[in-house]
Amino acid sequence: MALLCVNIDHVATVRQARRTFEPDPVTAAMICEAAGAAGITCHLREDRRHIQDRDLRILRQTVKTRLNLEMAATAEMIGIALEVKPDMVTLVPEKREEITTEGGLDVAGQQKRIADAARQLRDGGIFVSLFINPDPLQIEAAGATDAEAVELNTGAYANARTPDDRRREYQILVTASALTRTMGLTLNAGHGLTYQNVLPVAAIEGMNELNIGHTIVSYAVLYGMAEAVRQMTRLIEKATHFPQLYRMA
Repeated sequence: MALLCVNIDHVATVRQARRTFEPDPVTAAMICEAAGAAGITCHLREDRRHIQDRDLRILRQTVKTRLNLEMAATAEMIGIALEVKPDMVTLVPEKREEITTEGGLDVAGQQKRIADAARQLRDGGIFVSLFINPDPLQIEAAGATDAEAVELNTGAYANARTPDDRRREYQILVTASALTRTMGLTLNAGHGLTYQNVLPVAAIEGMNELNIGHTIVSYAVLYGMAEAVRQMTRLIEKATHFPQLYRMA
């Protein structure tokens, strides 16, 4: 069954808007776990725009499920990861000017750098995933590194404007998912997933984990974090138990 890993970055975004102490992303993570989340994701960015170093360290001490650290493949971040020891690191591209992560990691274009980063993290006992576009070239490049998983970028599917465009992007995800499994990599997905579009992705064969953040935090502002997590978990479970009903033709 696909698992829900909740990204709590935007709880910290609200806090950093006033540079105060609330809302606390660590408390949010505890509520998410209690409500059924299988893991917690946070992205420690170079500019520290939301999650701070202190948040990461306290999360490592308090998360009881699984802590996934999204980060750039830089020497600074690798050093932090090897010290803090999250359960998993997901290597992502990062640009200061972007609002959120845009596009997947170009593993094929920087094979040695990504492979070296993955090797260092694996040697440190950390499970490694790569956030990539659902492109066969990138999946094959990921398979040539020490990464154990890929997180397929669902952004194009989520942003598709018409039903035909969405079906086309969905089929790209399905094909990429099959290739990922063939190569022996764990299959994860995320980016732009919402309560309205998550069902078909959760229904993809072999889907292990979905990383979802913004839509859950948005729902939580109105209805509470626990209810937001429970609602998303119910949708994922529904798709997992009855995948034939939700896969797009």
